[in-house]
Parts: sequence; C-alpha cells; structure tokens
Amino acid sequence: MLEKYTAKNGLRIVAEKMPHVRSVSFGIWVNVGSRYETPEENGLTHFIEHMLFKGTKTRSAKQIAEDFDRIGAQTNAFTSKDQTCYYVVAMDQQIEEAVTILADMFFHSVFDPEEMEKEKQVIAEEMAMTEDTPDDDVDERLWAAMFEGHPLGAPILGTEKTLQSFTQQQVKDFIRTHYTPDQVVLSVAGNFDDALISKLQTLFNQFENEESRGVITFDQPVFHAVETTKKSQVEQAHVVIGFPGLAVTDEQTIPYLVMNNIFGDSMSSRLFQKVREEKALAYTVYSYYAAYQDTGAFMIYGGTSVKQRELMEKTIFEVIEEFKQTGITEEELISAKRQLESDLLLGLETSYDYMTRNAKNEIIYGRERTIEEALELLSHVTVEQVNAQIAATFNQPHAKSIISNEF
Repeated sequence: MLEKYTAKNGLRIVAEKMPHVRSVSFGIWVNVGSRYETPEENGLTHFIEHMLFKGTKTRSAKQIAEDFDRIGAQTNAFTSKDQTCYYVVAMDQQIEEAVTILADMFFHSVFDPEEMEKEKQVIAEEMAMTEDTPDDDVDERLWAAMFEGHPLGAPILGTEKTLQSFTQQQVKDFIRTHYTPDQVVLSVAGNFDDALISKLQTLFNQFENEESRGVITFDQPVFHAVETTKKSQVEQAHVVIGFPGLAVTDEQTIPYLVMNNIFGDSMSSRLFQKVREEKALAYTVYSYYAAYQDTGAFMIYGGTSVKQRELMEKTIFEVIEEFKQTGITEEELISAKRQLESDLLLGLETSYDYMTRNAKNEIIYGRERTIEEALELLSHVTVEQVNAQIAATFNQPHAKSIISNEF
C-alpha cells in the first residue's frame, strides 16, 4: 500500500512497504531537467548531477564512494529532459545510513572549483563516447532537428562550449532556483519501518531556498519535418525516423502503447518481421516513443549496411503504409495486450522498480496510479482506438536522421 506524506514546506514523500524483500530503494527526484535550462545553461542540470558525488563539507568524493561501498549500497543518478534522480539501493539494515549519506550530498555538496574542472573533462569524455556510439548519436541529432531552437531538442549533456563555461556561482544559483522543496519528491520502497519516514522528514528539513519557483510554462515545442545527415566512418548506416507523438498525460497513451507494440516493439511486430525476418535487411530494428508533459515523438530506428540503407528505409515506409491501410487485427490486439500486461507486471519485480514508478506518478500526475488501474485501461483498448492512433501518427510529416559513411 502506497502512503504519501507532505511536509509544511511542500516536500512530498511517497512510500511503499514491501515486507517480502530484503532491500530498500530510495530516490530523491527533482522536477528539473535539460528542458528547464536556458541556451547558456544547456547541460547544467546534468553537470550538477555529477557534482553532487564530488564532495561535501564533511566527505570527499572518495569518502562518499567508500561509505556507500562499506555498507554494500548501490548508488547512482541520472538526468533526463524533465527530471533528475539521485538514488540508492541498500539492504534493509543499512538503509538509514545510506539515506544519510545521500542527504549529505544533496544539501552539503561544496562544488569545489578544482573538482568542477576535473568533472568537466569527465563529461567531455562522456560526450565523445556518445558520438562514438552511432545509434545514440543518430537519435540525439534527430531530437535536435525535430525540435530545433527549443530546449526539448537540446542535448542533456550540453555542448563543449556551455560545459566549459559553468561556474560555481552558476551552479549554486541554479540549485537555489530549481531545487526547492515543492519541486522534490522522495520515493522509498522496500522493507522499511516508520522510523525511516521520520528520519527522512528530519534529514530533508534543511532547505534554505524554500521560495517556490512556481509553475514553469514552456513554449509549445514545434515539430520540424526535416532531414539531417552526418558522414562518419561507421561500418553500418544508422537511421532514425521520427513522427510527432503524444504528451505523457494524453488519455490515448494506452492505445498508443498498443500501437507501438504491434508496429515495432516486439519480435512479432510488423516492422521486425518485415525488415529483419523476411528481408534480412537489419539486425536491429525497432520503434519506441518518448513522451513529455506537452508533446512526444514516435521513433523508428534501423541499422544496416551502407549499401542496404535505402532499401531498408523503403521497406520501413512500406510497413508504415500497410499499417495505415489495413489497421490491426483482433488477434494482434489480444497478443499486444498480453505482452504489455506482462511487461507491466514483470517490470515491478524489485524495490527499485516500485520506487521509480511511484515517484514518476507523483511528479507527473500528482497521485498514485495503481497497477490495477493501468491493467483496467489496457483491457478496454479497442481495435478502433488503435487504428485511430495509427492514422493520427503516420498521416503526419516525419523527420529523419542518418549517420553513414556514404555522404
């Protein structure tokens, strides 16, 4: 059973007890990501995520790592376009110490200028790694093209220019603006008792910047149906095709998921069967969708030999055209529902899975969305609803990104 606590300063805690496990997962979720940045700040959210591991007033970066290792805890963090999360997974007996360390990092990081310069070089290497991973790079380039000039199209890591410009004061000012208690959700799931909740309320009563930034209204992203290409010494050609998609809160999200599953998100999907199994044009081909609070995108990726790229693209669009013309069958609908039901249930096997799901529900919807509720919505999806999403998606202009050595 999920419980929710709201402090006087607006800080929210969502907690789910799982007495049948031995682990506890705890996450600090901040409602800020790369789309909240100005062009000059691009990459700053991700940089701050790194810097919180680089030393506090009482712990060096090495001591932070040693303290987590000493209690057998696993810790990490990530930044997306709209959220930042710092988390730890520990044994139930060690969770109080683990959250104490994470709270120290959250409130007392010093952002030492020398450590900042070192971390800039680490992130520069991360940028280079992305460029050396063409399936990541081609995707990043498509987002930049689809939403050119909008923060949603900006890279999460930032650019070399913005990265090198970050200062200690800039970091502190960004945290003061965005890391306010009303924009933070603490999520805990696993085998814990009420004493942990009391400890969290005490540990996270240290905010000095309790003035809310308020609700940020974003400019509506404009989708650009453009093509971008990059010549690179790669063995394969990499292609991503993007269509405008749904926002994360759209009521048609569940039929949209079913559509994606049938089109390209399973081994039995139309895309996989035609491109890989029937024509042997690619080893990796799939579709997925990304959704944010005001927009989204439906994406199709394929990687193949340079000489087969055009034929693979032609085949992908043939699959799209057939999908539009024929729609889905009742048999496909039943199979997709079973796959999605399985994905949903199997995706909640660990305390970390529950911690993540509960936090996202609180941030995005402001309430618990139970598994039963999701399954009920899934069960009522009809062929007509999915076919409507097929028409709404694929009758729109598309964008395309290609990386190949042929240009």
